[in-house]
Amino acid sequence: MSDSVRRFASGAPWEEKFGYSRAVELPGGLVLVSGCTSVVNGQISAGSPYEQTITSFEVAFEALKAAGLGREDVVRTRMYLTHARDVDDVGRAHKELFDAVRPAASMIIVSGLVDPGLVVEVEVEAHRGGAR
Repeated sequence: MSDSVRRFASGAPWEEKFGYSRAVELPGGLVLVSGCTSVVNGQISAGSPYEQTITSFEVAFEALKAAGLGREDVVRTRMYLTHARDVDDVGRAHKELFDAVRPAASMIIVSGLVDPGLVVEVEVEAHRGGAR
């Protein structure tokens, strides 16, 4: 492993159990944030698709903060939804958070997430100095 790659943990039990980092910064300033859901302190903390999206991105923002970056540095988002009917709610949350930033974005419909109570999972990529 390269010394120039930085890894950040959030303390979530799955990181150790499954062998991953919450975020990884590559040489050149690209920061990749692992999939984030609305699980906070081991519990799903939000109910509606809109609320789950906001909370999921807040989890991702905490990972970016650990790397010294913020929402304005985000250059790509991916949103995994379990139901196409939630596209408008998830999109509304994304617009509220990123309207001024305008990252590249994808919404992907999946058959399910790790907990049936979860309806959205998000990934974020940011670049040091990306949108500034």
